[in-house]
Amino acid sequence: MATHSQQAATPTPSLLSRLEDRFFARRDALLLSPAFHRFAARFPLTRPIARREAQAAFDLCAGFVYSQVLLAVIRTKLLETIRSGPVAENVLIDDLPLPPERAALLIKAAASLGLLSRRRGGRIGLGMRGAAIAANPSIAAMVEHHAMFYADLTDPMALLRTGHAQGHLSSYWPYSADTASNVISTDTVAPYSALMVASQELIANDILDAHPFADYRRLLDVGGGEGAFVAALAAHVPDIELQLFDLPAVSERAAARLASAGLTNRVTVSGGNFLEDQLPADVDAMTLVRIVHDHDDARVSALFRNIRRALKPGGTLIVAEPMADVSGVGTVDRSPHVQGDLLRYRSRFRTC
Repeated sequence: MATHSQQAATPTPSLLSRLEDRFFARRDALLLSPAFHRFAARFPLTRPIARREAQAAFDLCAGFVYSQVLLAVIRTKLLETIRSGPVAENVLIDDLPLPPERAALLIKAAASLGLLSRRRGGRIGLGMRGAAIAANPSIAAMVEHHAMFYADLTDPMALLRTGHAQGHLSSYWPYSADTASNVISTDTVAPYSALMVASQELIANDILDAHPFADYRRLLDVGGGEGAFVAALAAHVPDIELQLFDLPAVSERAAARLASAGLTNRVTVSGGNFLEDQLPADVDAMTLVRIVHDHDDARVSALFRNIRRALKPGGTLIVAEPMADVSGVGTVDRSPHVQGDLLRYRSRFRTC
């Protein structure tokens, strides 16, 4: 029961709030009524809405199953098997590393998700979604990454209670914890660095098409991993001077990768912690490619402040977050202090 002081501290709802509450109370009363659901399913004008909402509710329940079907398709190399053309279903069943009845079930499930399509003559070919995934091999690495994420979510209540998980993903992403950057080895970061190479290659051309990088003389890629994005940028803009900054263990791998690509003279690589250490200065642009979404508000604020200190006056920070504004994916509302930092610590800020 609320105390008198608690009641006094509660603000009186405005007229608009009271009207809104009354509207939603009536709406909720309808939606909680089985009789209304039966009516909505039968009435011609509400039937399409009822069916759409029922499908959305089913997808909420079945979403985990969808992701696991995709993972099984990736791990059995099913899309690769039919990439060059349709294959007879019985032949495909025999080729899969599964018992025949289980292989047939996987094919049926993948077809229902648009990953496969049934063709004439009992053949199985790529579906539209399957073709899109087969055209981008780096998606397979992302799916494997998600498998570890789902393993850590096996007990979501434990994760919510503690606020963090010490499982598969934290081991895979060693610098997610507060570990000193100078004690993380190149072998430790190798798996996650390989994933970042795959994901950056997947979106590099989209970023380059979305922003005029030829306008810059010198650019620093902050948290650039093993250099997949700066390598693409070097090919796209021949005259730009490039720098890469990441953890010492990651930057060591980046230097080796860029050297093998013949880019030693084009890209300067340096190592450190981008939240604490001074970033290379005298650049007129910086990029954050798939970085911001991985950190909480406090870390993002620290990162922006560090970038603002190093960025030349009039410089540009380009943030590329491919998960933003995707249909079906809720965007994260940053807290006001981070939004303030984003505006306060910029010269010009652009989003690709």
